[in-house]
Amino acid sequence: GIDLQRISLGALVIALGLLVDDAIIAVEMMVVKMEQGWDKFKAATFAYTSTAFPMLTGTLITAAAFTPVGFSKSAASEYTISIFQVVTIALLTSWVVAVVFTPYIGYKLLDPKKLVEKAQKHGVDIYDTPFYRRFRALVTWCLRHRWKVILATVLIFLLSMVAFSKFVQQQFFPSASRLELMVDVWLPQGASIKATAHEVQRIEKLLKDDPAVAYSSSYIGNGAPRYFLSLDQQLFADNFGQFVIVAKDLAAREDLKSRLQQRFAAPDFADIRVRVVRLENGPPIGYPVQFRVMGDDLLQLREQAAAVATMMRANPHLQNINLDWNEKVKSVRVEVDQDRARQLGTSTQEIAQILQAWLNGIALTQYREGDQLIDVVWRGRQAAEAQSLNALPDLELPLAGGRHVPLAQVARLVPVLEEGVVWRRNRVPTMIVRADMADTSQPATASAALNAQLDAVRARLPAGFRIEMGGSIEESDKNGKAIAAVMPLMLVGVITLLMIQLQSVSRTVIVLLTAPLGLIGVALALLVFHVPFGFVANLGFIALAGMIMRNSVILVDQIRQDEEAGKSRWEAIIGSTVRRFRPIVLTASAAILAMIPLTRQVFWGPMAVSIMGGLIVATLLTCLFLPALYAAWYRVREESSP
Repeated sequence: GIDLQRISLGALVIALGLLVDDAIIAVEMMVVKMEQGWDKFKAATFAYTSTAFPMLTGTLITAAAFTPVGFSKSAASEYTISIFQVVTIALLTSWVVAVVFTPYIGYKLLDPKKLVEKAQKHGVDIYDTPFYRRFRALVTWCLRHRWKVILATVLIFLLSMVAFSKFVQQQFFPSASRLELMVDVWLPQGASIKATAHEVQRIEKLLKDDPAVAYSSSYIGNGAPRYFLSLDQQLFADNFGQFVIVAKDLAAREDLKSRLQQRFAAPDFADIRVRVVRLENGPPIGYPVQFRVMGDDLLQLREQAAAVATMMRANPHLQNINLDWNEKVKSVRVEVDQDRARQLGTSTQEIAQILQAWLNGIALTQYREGDQLIDVVWRGRQAAEAQSLNALPDLELPLAGGRHVPLAQVARLVPVLEEGVVWRRNRVPTMIVRADMADTSQPATASAALNAQLDAVRARLPAGFRIEMGGSIEESDKNGKAIAAVMPLMLVGVITLLMIQLQSVSRTVIVLLTAPLGLIGVALALLVFHVPFGFVANLGFIALAGMIMRNSVILVDQIRQDEEAGKSRWEAIIGSTVRRFRPIVLTASAAILAMIPLTRQVFWGPMAVSIMGGLIVATLLTCLFLPALYAAWYRVREESSP
């Protein structure tokens, strides 16, 4: 029941590079045995008996690496869960094909005579070629200088951690590559819907003959319906309008966005606030940079929020800074003279009900027309006149006995400025200072810098006030914590699989120690290609750990088999590394090549770059660092025996 959409389609591409791994290992084993003179049937059965269960363990470990996205409780995981579903199904299916169907195909298609003739060109030992002799010498050098290799790897790993934390920009989700632009139009708080319609019509005239616009739609008083999962929908408001503009292509979209932003900055649009944005991937956030100012005193709250906004306006990386409460609105407060009202036989509640009826009307019943219910509203005939401030004092209030008195006799009308809307968070009045990015820098970088600068503002806050960071960095942390909460489950599953396959605590620890080393290649690739590290790239890094452990399991299990066959531990390490070099490189290369189509994608690019860079370095470390670590762990000497 998995739909074919952006996430599942990308997961299929990822799986394409992984599902051939088991088949490569099985075919490579058959080819090696046929080159050594075995017949087809014996080579095919040996490929099954020697690789089926190590491959199953490796497949399950790779699938287990995707479990955090499948089981974490977060909006981002709900958005990307099909990665886990598609990859897991594809990997398990590929294992069944590799151990059942691939040996059969190899039995039918491979020609032992040609393979033997090819092998005999290199002598009796197929691994006794110039390349393998040089590689064997390199592995031998790593074993003899194991502590140098281990120390160098650890130092490079620590340097990569520093580079990753200091120089790699963080990102939650990138912008979508769709052709739509969203244009939000905000009039001052309290503006009528007629004024909003007038401004929307002005913008429609701008877009009508624009060559970059394929078509557009406008909405007055509310936003567009959720036609895109990540759409940041807006609540109903008379002073709000929205456009959905579809450009002719991506280049036209970017050109149109730039031109519209410049046009709306002109003086003739100074009375309204217009925001032009692309659609976003991932859970809807709205403004990427947000800071929440919280406190009970509304006057102080606006002052502190204004101080935060001033600091944000000084940041050259931000634009379109605004408050979610908007401006204060002009209001008239009706202060009832309670003594006079009681003398006349009325009350504050009755006066409020009469004002509501005269000014806005009261719904008495509903009229059904087709599938719509239409309110039948009773409104005073003087409603249009009463909406004028000058006419309000003369508004007649009905009293008992059929008498009427003007409103001015029982109440005083006081013009005031007050908050048009008060948003609360956990019942505490909360004003959000929001901003968009003005350049290609990442919201997380700008938010972190501002958060440090706001410490000076926090030190001057009145008692009971606080400033919190929101936006994309908060959402990223929230989803990161949800992923981290499932990581212990993943580790338990991986360790259990390793213990079942390797049947040794020491070998299990050795395999686990190789998992994080992919960070070296990830940090290097992200820095070289100037790619930010986001939520999807984080999923790729976790999956990369599973791929690394899969290759490590294949090598460590081969060493164990050679030791059980009677070889010395020294020769078992070197011989196994030489023999498993080809399948490890082939499987890693298949996964790397499968990522190439994704590197140009805005959504999948960071994940593809992370996996490619990590696998390139991890493959090298599997063939050089892992043998050195194994020899150091078991204190293997060149002449030692198992």
